[in-house]
Amino acid sequence: MDLFEILSNEWAMRALIASSMVGIMCGVLGCFIVLRNMSLIGDALAHAILPGVVIAFIFVGQSTLGFFVGSVTAGLFTAFLITWIQHNVKTKNDAAIGIVFTAMFSVGVIGISWISRNQGVHLDLKDFLFGNVLGVSNEDIWLTTGITIYVLLSVVVFYRYLFITTFQPTIAATMGISVKLVHYFLMLLLSFAVVASLRTVGVILVVAMLITPASTALLLTDKLQRVLVISGILGFITAASGLILAILFETTPGPAMVVVATLLYFIAVIFAPSKGLLFKYIRKLKLQKKINKEDILQYSLKLKRKGTITVSALNDKLSISPSRIKKLLNELSTQKLLSVEGNEIKLSRTGTKKATKLVRAHRLWETFLVNKMGLTEGQIHEDAHKFEHLLTEDLLDEIDEDLDFPKRDPHGSPIPSKVGFPDYPLAQLKSKSLFMISQEQVNDQITSELWELGLLPDTELSIKSKSKEKIVVDQKGNEIQIPLTLAQMINTKN
Repeated sequence: MDLFEILSNEWAMRALIASSMVGIMCGVLGCFIVLRNMSLIGDALAHAILPGVVIAFIFVGQSTLGFFVGSVTAGLFTAFLITWIQHNVKTKNDAAIGIVFTAMFSVGVIGISWISRNQGVHLDLKDFLFGNVLGVSNEDIWLTTGITIYVLLSVVVFYRYLFITTFQPTIAATMGISVKLVHYFLMLLLSFAVVASLRTVGVILVVAMLITPASTALLLTDKLQRVLVISGILGFITAASGLILAILFETTPGPAMVVVATLLYFIAVIFAPSKGLLFKYIRKLKLQKKINKEDILQYSLKLKRKGTITVSALNDKLSISPSRIKKLLNELSTQKLLSVEGNEIKLSRTGTKKATKLVRAHRLWETFLVNKMGLTEGQIHEDAHKFEHLLTEDLLDEIDEDLDFPKRDPHGSPIPSKVGFPDYPLAQLKSKSLFMISQEQVNDQITSELWELGLLPDTELSIKSKSKEKIVVDQKGNEIQIPLTLAQMINTKN
């Protein structure tokens, strides 16, 4: 008998519908369970509902609705008892969960074993532990449908409350939202989901349906709404494909669903776009390549100051294989950062600027580590060499300002000014300082604007006042207002 013929049977369709709804519901609800670090509570509620099943069977017999009411009641009682112990008894939170759910589970197992000894009673413990999706009845379908609709509608309607109490419970409390009430409401929804999952995966495996699809979705995206949708889809795929595989290989459906969910999780672990191991490895390789290229530029600048830059010198000094250096030099040449003529290397203007920026980052970070962190000169080089490739221009500007624009690093080496900026900008001078305009400006535009303001090179000036918008300078009794943006670009000398 082929698969399509099997699925055309009424029992198979009931099983597929029930398991699909449970997969979607557990996938969506599981997102909040995982984000709130409540996975152990979910496991506890799943195990703790067995006493409710026993009590319901004693009073109303084999009734789906009776099992539902009894299980939900037992689940809520467990949630309240765990919370009470956590708040009123000096017991660790996870220990309180373990104490309550193992006790409830044990009582349930004893009760089912005792009832099953009576003649004519068909209450199989393994059906509750591992599920029996192939035995789903029409009554089970209607109950699962109702629970699924209620849970999904609750998530949609109370999404804002669930969102803020999950990520910002303190802010939620200040807004007048009862965090405890939302917590208990989530426990109610969780109890509903566990009861609906009894037939499909059972109390032992339901926690996997709650946790694994949600954890997989969280690897794929960081936006909660997308996480909910993806987790619901993954839950559906897990349940449906697990059931189909169980039918094909004649195995137990519940464990098959969990195995599928776990396989999807590990596929995401490897191939997730931003958090997957494969893409992390690719990003690591790209970062290492960037660091190697920048090391070549930086060391080339050092060699340039000493004389000629040669490929052999790079091979001797850098811990990079000669073949890789050759490949990286070709790429840098294509990017017009340098040129290679035989054994000789020539940095382009753009390459020199990029290398100077790296030197500035290295020496500024070394200065920061000594002046602000209290490290010694012998402790700073390796750390600076690592972070010079990662520091952004904005962060470097903040460090430079925080250090009061130092001119030399702890080793006495000069710290280059920001590329495209003057060595001694007017904006960095203090009030009442005496200075002169330098003949050398960063570009002709600055020279032209100085001429229009009447500020000529080699004329003695003083700073009268400074503000966030302008600097007022005094030139032989004549006050001249200079916008701060222009003052940052004017090169001065003492």
